[in-house]
Amino acid sequence: MIKHHLSNGLRVVLEPIPSCRSVSFGIWVKTGSRNESPDQNGISHFIEHMLFKGTDRYSTRDIAEVFDGIGGNVNAFTTKEYTCYYAKVLDEHLAIAVDVLADMYFHSKLDEAELDKERNVILEEISMYEDTPDDLVHDLLAKAAYGDHPLGYTILGTENNLNQMNSEKLRQYMDDYYTTENTVLSIAGNIDESVVDLLEKHFGGLQRSGKLAAYEAPGFAGDLIYHKKKTEQNHICLALPGLSLTDPRYYAMILLNNAIGGGMSSRLFQEIREKRGLAYSVYSYHSAHVDNGMFAIYTGTAPKQTEEVLKVSMEIIEQMIVQGLTDSELKKGKEQLKGSLILSLESTSSRMNRLGKNELMLGRHLTIDEIIAKIEAVSHEEIRQVTNDLFSRPFALAMVGQSDKAIQGFRRDQLAAFGSN
Repeated sequence: MIKHHLSNGLRVVLEPIPSCRSVSFGIWVKTGSRNESPDQNGISHFIEHMLFKGTDRYSTRDIAEVFDGIGGNVNAFTTKEYTCYYAKVLDEHLAIAVDVLADMYFHSKLDEAELDKERNVILEEISMYEDTPDDLVHDLLAKAAYGDHPLGYTILGTENNLNQMNSEKLRQYMDDYYTTENTVLSIAGNIDESVVDLLEKHFGGLQRSGKLAAYEAPGFAGDLIYHKKKTEQNHICLALPGLSLTDPRYYAMILLNNAIGGGMSSRLFQEIREKRGLAYSVYSYHSAHVDNGMFAIYTGTAPKQTEEVLKVSMEIIEQMIVQGLTDSELKKGKEQLKGSLILSLESTSSRMNRLGKNELMLGRHLTIDEIIAKIEAVSHEEIRQVTNDLFSRPFALAMVGQSDKAIQGFRRDQLAAFGSN
């Protein structure tokens, strides 16, 4: 990894991979739904869409045709804490990709007519989300976990907010957050340090200073949210406070999550799906933010089986609290984690993503050997401590289904006594 600063201070992180013929390039901006006020919610995602809707030099169709014409890919995504615009192209076409993405970043027209059309596209996206209960329940879970804190906001925003947004508001938000301090350029593939000259040409003129992305850590609301909807299944999510990206126990948390529900050999999957046939989809995950995290369990099951699924889930976690991981689970988890990490190195996209996110959110980079050493160093005792901390308070709970009868008697604090020991 090589780090540079352009003449204006803009951070650039590079990873030359001479054995590849592709290059992945990303523009990372430290703003997402967490930076928004209640009446702005959805604006970061709206801007992401609008940057593809044309500049003075490139129309919407031109942007698509340029990348199709060079056999490349261009896309973007918005999260709670950052937005990324990226492209993957053959090394010989890198200059074209940088030119187009830079023009989108600096010179998008944010035309009102295009804005009205794209607003409708996002409203359709929200409707699609509403019609997908196994996605919707995760947004409700964030609200149940974080309450009115911005981490509880949906990334897509609300219909009322979207209807109030115009070009002026989007441009003002970009002036505030699309700044030198909040932007990182990351690039991985068949490049050398001469690529810095190309990036200087296109991005060295950025002199915009605005609001630094400063965050206030949320409390954990631990609420229950039920959303009535005509579905064949109950879609259930449970959540507890997890760990931040900077927590030294981060890798212990990942290994614990993998053992509980992170894969097909996990305890939840084996017991609930394979042994009892109670669900098709059951898993756990851990979301890490810059100053906090969230551990969650999802299950989709028939209403008549919901109580049993919750009971079995609690029994599995209680067993984990009391007995901990087996030696086999710990060893297998470490090999899984190392394997996924090393296999990701075969993708220039994965390397670019790792570079950009680490620089933007952490300002530091660990080598693969350093990460592997941290994984190998995780002990049973460290996982036991994380387990006890994790399950020391009541769950937040969200459910989408036709009736909340199955969760009325569920005690969300039933594991707290075990976890506090």
